[in-house]
Formats: sequence, structure tokens, C-alpha cells
Amino acid sequence: MGLLSNILKAVAGKAISEVEAAINNAVSEKTRPTIREAAPQQSYSDEVPERTAAEWKTYFREILQCEYPALAIRENVPVTEIAGFVADEFQLYTTRPRQVYKAEWGQPYTFVLYEGASPKAVVMLGSGHSHDSNVKYLIARMYAKKCGLPYINFYTQMPNERSYVVSRLKKFM
Repeated sequence: MGLLSNILKAVAGKAISEVEAAINNAVSEKTRPTIREAAPQQSYSDEVPERTAAEWKTYFREILQCEYPALAIRENVPVTEIAGFVADEFQLYTTRPRQVYKAEWGQPYTFVLYEGASPKAVVMLGSGHSHDSNVKYLIARMYAKKCGLPYINFYTQMPNERSYVVSRLKKFM
């Protein structure tokens, strides 16, 4: 590279730094290994505030009250209060067609937003992605869907910054 650099200096004058940079870039591209290292997993532990379940509920309650002041908010609402004690039962798993699930077996809704006496939306908080596959949450989600209610879930191990929470709420409602 030294010889090439000397030749280029003699020929190009002022623009030599640009030519050298281009050559260096080309050489470094060719000498880089083609196998890329896996990107490090993003860790939310530094970003997620340490909050208890009660603190998360308080945080979301304040956001809901601020963003939807005209709606009443109820907490820990049993699925049966929304869906009733229904005679028809969902069969959530096609692999177990004989096993049926009833509304009263569902996870209580963390928050239900009401306009007058009618529910308008459901907000669920869950700790971990496993709450998406937990049968109680699945039952709660299925009955919310059956009743035509938006079902909005949040994972409490994620940052859940206020702007993110508000944008998701507006998207679903």
C-alpha cells in the first residue's frame, strides 16, 4: 500500500486523501470476514423501571384517567361480568377438541373502560410473554373479542414509556 500511496501522491496532489480513503475502504471491505457476528440481544433490564405489580397498575391507571377522562375505569373485572355466564363455550385448542373452557375460568381483566354502563375496551397487564399463552389470558382475550371489545395487552417487563402506551391505546380504540 505504501508504494501505491506514493504514486498517488505524486499524481493526484490535493485529492490524494480522498483517493487513499477510498482505497483503504475498498481494501478493508475485502479483508472483512463474510461471516457476521450475531447482534447482541437487546436487554431491557437497564431501561425498564423496577416496579411492583401495584406500581404498574398505578402507572397505567394514571395514563388511562388522563387520556380518557370521560370513561369510567374499573379494575380486576371478572370475565363473566363482561361476557356473562355463557352457555356456549370456546374450544381454544384444536389439539384437545373435547376440552372446553368457560368464561369463569378466565383471567380477570386488569382494567375495563366503561362509557356509562357499557364496556368500551379491555387493558391487560402481564408479566412475561408467557401470559400470551396462559390459558386464563387466552380465555379472557377470546371473550373480549366475542363481546366486540378491543383487547390491549402490555408486558410489564418492557419499558412501556408513556408515549408508547398512549399510541397503542389510540390505535386500538
